[in-house]
Amino acid sequence: MPVDRTAPQPLHAQVAAVLRSEIRDHEMPPGATLPSEATLRDRFGVARSVVRQALAALVSEGLVRREQGRAPVVASPQEHRRLVQRATGLFEQFSRSGLTLSTSVVHLVPADPPPQVAEYLGTTDTLRLERLRSVGAEPVAYVRTWLPSARVPGLTEEMLTDASLHHVLETTLGIRPVSGRRQVRAVPADARLAEALALPEGAPLLLLEGGGADQLGRPLEWFATWHRADRVAFEVELSEQDERLRLTPAPDLLPAAPTPVPSSSPALDRARDLVDRLRAELDTLASGGTDRR
Repeated sequence: MPVDRTAPQPLHAQVAAVLRSEIRDHEMPPGATLPSEATLRDRFGVARSVVRQALAALVSEGLVRREQGRAPVVASPQEHRRLVQRATGLFEQFSRSGLTLSTSVVHLVPADPPPQVAEYLGTTDTLRLERLRSVGAEPVAYVRTWLPSARVPGLTEEMLTDASLHHVLETTLGIRPVSGRRQVRAVPADARLAEALALPEGAPLLLLEGGGADQLGRPLEWFATWHRADRVAFEVELSEQDERLRLTPAPDLLPAAPTPVPSSSPALDRARDLVDRLRAELDTLASGGTDRR
């Protein structure tokens, strides 16, 4: 359809927006050849210069690949990977992969936490930190973190711009999350997240949520990170020696609670008697007794 010449948005931006939407909705899948400049001119009713500006914008965003002497094609999206079970944050993991992750701070304000967060942190005196993480010019994740105010004195937005929260906490306060629990869910992008992550409303996101405790086991943070599902893939390392990944089904899928084991039964009484006899034998040996039966 033709562009809207009465709109404040430039013509080339309108053309780019339509093509961008078609690429992200896979109407033009990766590897597909874009329509010719003449076809796009006729479709939108614009000059060749407008079409070329629109295509140049898509090339700069990495959505379109153009080589000398060849028609432009839809680029394959770059997929970033994150290890779910690591206590390290997104910044550290991407840096180790050779990627530069930029961070802009959206908010750092005192705020009352949700009940679940207050229960985990043990306080309602908290800071809400919201950040947008990007690779190049492309946003890949939106992070909301709750921190106990008393434990992070002096924390500022400037300290966290293009920086790792964990690194800042470690270098300035000597604390760092080293353990915790994680949950992963697939959720649709609401209007706010869609705008922040440059996605259509309702686009799929991967939500990683959980708490982190410091090196002394004290709760330090609660976070929720919404990742673009078309740019970030979660990975899990598994081994027979360290099987810590747990999948938690929805409550309505769980079986009925098992019948509790009675506090006393013949088998249980015999086991307790054996334990008592073994403990007595160990005490005798430890005290230098000579009974070696």
